[in-house]
Amino acid sequence: MSVIAVIGTGRVGLAFAEAAVAAGHQVVLANSRGPETLTDAVATLGASATADTVEGSAARADLVLLAVPLHSYADLPPAALNGRIVMDAGNYYTDWSGHIQELDDETTTTSERFQSLFPAARVVKAFNSIYAEDIAADARPGGAAVRALPVASDDAAAKEVVTQLIESIGYEVVDAGPLSEGWRFQRGTAAYVVPLTRAELVEALAQARRYRDMASSDVTTARTHQVPGSDA
Repeated sequence: MSVIAVIGTGRVGLAFAEAAVAAGHQVVLANSRGPETLTDAVATLGASATADTVEGSAARADLVLLAVPLHSYADLPPAALNGRIVMDAGNYYTDWSGHIQELDDETTTTSERFQSLFPAARVVKAFNSIYAEDIAADARPGGAAVRALPVASDDAAAKEVVTQLIESIGYEVVDAGPLSEGWRFQRGTAAYVVPLTRAELVEALAQARRYRDMASSDVTTARTHQVPGSDA
């Protein structure tokens, strides 16, 4: 059993919390509005859930799920994430977070950018490539997994911890490589929000195309926040 800080309590954060609690983990919810705004969410999740500040939740947890928009990263308290394993579930949507030059020109990826902002965090890209409503629905804790999810990280030990967590929730895991390969399951790729088996996901990751190799209209669609359940 792990204690997981869920920072960001929109649909992704709360859906993950539901799946984690169902798998026997404890969650500590946090958002920018304060723990007093999370009374209903805690009551719904039950005895395995509590609420705290962002700093407090991270301090109490074994690992962190970060489910906030990219433009909110700058508002996070940097010291709170020092040394923490952070699952970055963020996606880049220009109509939501504005244009970010290094993501537009693909000189970096979303999670590499987060790692550069929080260099002492142990970042693992995870849970960005699944609809919020599918996180609990497709989980099979204690049973045979029916779906695989990708992860990417530069920290092998952190990646292994996250892999074990995802498997405990009831998914298979495909290692996509370092953070620089996280683009392979970003918005607009074949691995994004599509229910895939492990073998199918391996193939989808291998076939992924960079935005620069797509038609401009496809890139615009890929970077527009139009996916139900993907907000944090």
